[in-house]
Amino acid sequence: MAAESSPKPRSESSSSPVNGGRTIDECQDMIQRSLRTPMVKFLKEHLEKAGCAFGENFIKAVHCDKQISGGYVRGEGIMVCSNHMNIQDEVNQVVIHELIHAYDDCRAANLDWANCAHHACSEIRAGHLSGDCHYKRELLRGYMKIRGHEQDCVRRRVMKSVIANPYCSEAAAKDAMEAVWDVCYNDTQPFDRAP
Repeated sequence: MAAESSPKPRSESSSSPVNGGRTIDECQDMIQRSLRTPMVKFLKEHLEKAGCAFGENFIKAVHCDKQISGGYVRGEGIMVCSNHMNIQDEVNQVVIHELIHAYDDCRAANLDWANCAHHACSEIRAGHLSGDCHYKRELLRGYMKIRGHEQDCVRRRVMKSVIANPYCSEAAAKDAMEAVWDVCYNDTQPFDRAP
């Protein structure tokens, strides 16, 4: 999820998760582990090659009131919602997904998160390139489709994210996603091909 609005972090005690999940401190440790994974290292390197700084606090654990796993906010960085994280793989996925948004924001000087087509394009790329829609993850979510599952998953997740954008109605989100689908789904930068 990428947008101009923040996931509304709360500065709660970092030792008490609410409704399950991890504490902020535990999640921060998981973020540090994710920074050592090959995919995160690759994206970090390409973000820096594109001319965008990746400072010490670029990715931080926060407590989120909304039912989201994280978000990227221009000028602030990536937030991982500690109270919605349980295992390392979830943290890795959020970090990878949000780094793709950060990369898009970095390489496109005119990216406007309030523009439904721009937002949809970055969500298509993040959903397709991050592994969010790998068939094993889809099975765990209860989606049992053998053929075409990946594109269906990307479409479903793009719609969920773009509809959450206050500038995009459901109809505008769907129209935007369809309008940019082919170009954005086939844009695999910084990868040579979809991982």
